[in-house]
Amino acid sequence: MADTGVQARKSAVYLLDQILGEEPPLMSELLASGVLDKLPPDDRARAQRLALETLRGIERADRLLQKYLKTYPPLTIRNVLRVGTIELCQGGAAHGVVNAMVNLVSGHRTLSHLKGLTNAVLRKVATDGPEAWNALRAPRLPKWLRGPLTEAWGADAMAAMEAAHFAGAPLDLTARRDPTALADIVGGVVLANGSVRIKDAGQVSTMPGFTEGDWWVQDAAAAFPVQVLAPQKGEVVLDLCAAPGGKTMQLASLGAQVTAVDASASRMARVKENLARVHLPAKTRVQDARDVTGEFDAILLDAPCSATGTIRRHPDLPYAKDGSEFGDLIELQAELIDHAWSLLKPGGRLVFCTCSLLPDEGEVQVDEALERHDDMSTDVAALNVPGVNPSWHTIEGGLRLRPDYWAEHGGMDGFYIVCLRKAG
Repeated sequence: MADTGVQARKSAVYLLDQILGEEPPLMSELLASGVLDKLPPDDRARAQRLALETLRGIERADRLLQKYLKTYPPLTIRNVLRVGTIELCQGGAAHGVVNAMVNLVSGHRTLSHLKGLTNAVLRKVATDGPEAWNALRAPRLPKWLRGPLTEAWGADAMAAMEAAHFAGAPLDLTARRDPTALADIVGGVVLANGSVRIKDAGQVSTMPGFTEGDWWVQDAAAAFPVQVLAPQKGEVVLDLCAAPGGKTMQLASLGAQVTAVDASASRMARVKENLARVHLPAKTRVQDARDVTGEFDAILLDAPCSATGTIRRHPDLPYAKDGSEFGDLIELQAELIDHAWSLLKPGGRLVFCTCSLLPDEGEVQVDEALERHDDMSTDVAALNVPGVNPSWHTIEGGLRLRPDYWAEHGGMDGFYIVCLRKAG
């Protein structure tokens, strides 16, 4: 079965059934539950890739399929057809793709009677689909999210970001030591900020240097907050909302005395595993960030947010959320900023960041924090780190990153980053 690719495709369809069903989970939650653990590494990577590519292109796939479907079949069959359409329109061999999807349906306990429909529709897609595919627009975000983002950044920027989402994301690594040497080993390129980018990565755990702890996965945009904080060797640094630990490892690798805090025991367990793999020291606490006490030279607050900046890597997000929780997140961010400020030594600095494209979780949040705290100011000079374009600076003194930036290199996650300095 593995030789025909049926098992990987079957697993991809299962992931889609969950994500596009009622009360959908995030892809990360599904994977953490172990649904793909029994697959060989190659099939596991292929299943994830097929599911993610289908989510990115689902609007195009559905536009093509509606020409051949009089009525909508059950969700599982729709997902079989979507996966098959994506593969066919991206250059998959028609015979192999169609046969694999028909075999998948033939083996289904209750839907095997639809194997004829599957065969007929996918054969039509194989004939007409590839040419029609490229004529379709880049898939759009759902209206509940597209509306506020278009209002914030304009129609042209929204179209550019949607194109970046559709293109997907390469794999970025942060090297524990020398990024140039790492790039040579893994076949990547070093970006302007020192991240190592790989365009066609397979299963991460089988890559050179993983077991040895030579690197960790971290989108290039996510590496900027620590670079802006610029911790000095021996500084006492607090990393709030630290999981999964990429920034914690960055801080520790620069010689800071790091205390990493996260409210989730399971996520903090992952931070500990990551620290052990890369052989870096840090204190870890399972604790609500608002309950932390002490005094610190510098603080990194990567606050809980909508994660709307990560859609190019997590195309499941628009299906798992509807925006209803954003108000509570914005209130929580303000609470976290105020509490973190109370833990900072005079003259210290707080880097606040969110992987969000919504100004309410970035620019507006900082504008309001500056009004609440007379001893707070933005340190614009701290933003001048390698790779930052001055045009990314914002009026209130922060840094706005978007998925369409570095488009020639494959884009980056959307982020907001600011360095706040406490009066001495």
